[in-house]
Amino acid sequence: MTTVSDQALHNNSQHGFAPLAIARIKGAQRANQVAIYLIYAAILAFVVFGTIASIKAFHDNQLLYQLFYNLPYALVALTIPITIYDALVVYRYRLNQPSMIAMSIGVSTIILVGELLLSNTAWLGLSCWLGVAFLFKVTFKRFFNFLEMQEDAETA
Repeated sequence: MTTVSDQALHNNSQHGFAPLAIARIKGAQRANQVAIYLIYAAILAFVVFGTIASIKAFHDNQLLYQLFYNLPYALVALTIPITIYDALVVYRYRLNQPSMIAMSIGVSTIILVGELLLSNTAWLGLSCWLGVAFLFKVTFKRFFNFLEMQEDAETA
């Protein structure tokens, strides 16, 4: 339990957000940027290894086929825990409507689990997770733009 006085907290806060909250939100934004880089790497791996695997000389190469088929899945799957953490931070500090967070995470989870159970594939479910990371990117950008606009309004 913290014993910081309310007056000290108000002096250090930015528009009602404690410095620790701002630091946690910035950390979540950095984690989300890592998730977006992983998504870009998955798309690049799909394009590069798919192109190389389609060349006739490499049709029988199992390593290229496995890289083409499994590497993008693995890279996008690595973003799932990151986006869940981002969702918890966004929900905790009410940076977005709770219904939007629940819909994005819920629909993506239901589609991923449903695809894995019923279709024995994950491509549609993992493609839903691509959008979740970009949703949080926009949310964090909007929040920090809001703080910047408030600081500009106070200095003017």
